[in-house]
Amino acid sequence: MKNFKGFSRGGVIIGILIIAFIGITTYLVVDGNNKATNFNNYNFYSIIEPSEDNGNIGDHVKGDKDAPVVIFEYADFQCGYCAMMNPIVNEIVEKADGKLAIVYRNYLLSYHQNGTAAASAAEAAGLQGYWKEYVDILFDNQDEWASTSSSERSNLFNKYFNEVTNGKGDLDKFNSDISSNEVSKKINFDMGIGKRIDDITGTPAFLIDGKLIDFGNKKGGSITIGDETFTWDSPMSTDEFSELILNIVNAKLAE
Repeated sequence: MKNFKGFSRGGVIIGILIIAFIGITTYLVVDGNNKATNFNNYNFYSIIEPSEDNGNIGDHVKGDKDAPVVIFEYADFQCGYCAMMNPIVNEIVEKADGKLAIVYRNYLLSYHQNGTAAASAAEAAGLQGYWKEYVDILFDNQDEWASTSSSERSNLFNKYFNEVTNGKGDLDKFNSDISSNEVSKKINFDMGIGKRIDDITGTPAFLIDGKLIDFGNKKGGSITIGDETFTWDSPMSTDEFSELILNIVNAKLAE
């Protein structure tokens, strides 16, 4: 059995981790698209392909979508801890060397004034093939756009789009897609899934085999893969989280 004890390392402020998870999450109002969606038709723990229900925008995947191990991340672009974890997630995927896919789903917190707009911008960029690049630039520049007015935010989002596309993207289409029904349906579809997973109470939340890797609200946890059990205390540092995930990946490959 491997035990991952919680302590602060790598710049992680424990207080931030605790606040990120113990706050009671309230949801944005989802539109009628989700009320009409039969979520029983979907396996929440598999990669979901484009359909009418999600605006023909399937799950976004970091890594190889055919990787033998899949983890699901639920996050909000205006969440400070999500921004902190984004480069860690990218690093874990790289270290896993094709053996891990991390599926990103929108899980918006109602008290984030620009979170919905940021998610819409990321989805719009994704329609032109720049989802991952736009995610990275949003998280990297979170402090710049998080508290801006709608006009300031729009200018920044346009600037980011031009940067990630090297000026080759269709800016008019990007702005049109941000407010499109397709993007709205995708975000609401992700939210509909997140609302149906009881373990998710904050962001970011990571699930593997339906098990929440809970590292920020003092609960800790454990997961058994084959003959090996991994336990962790909470909160944990980014280094501990990375080690835990990579060990779980290796254990699953050995099953």
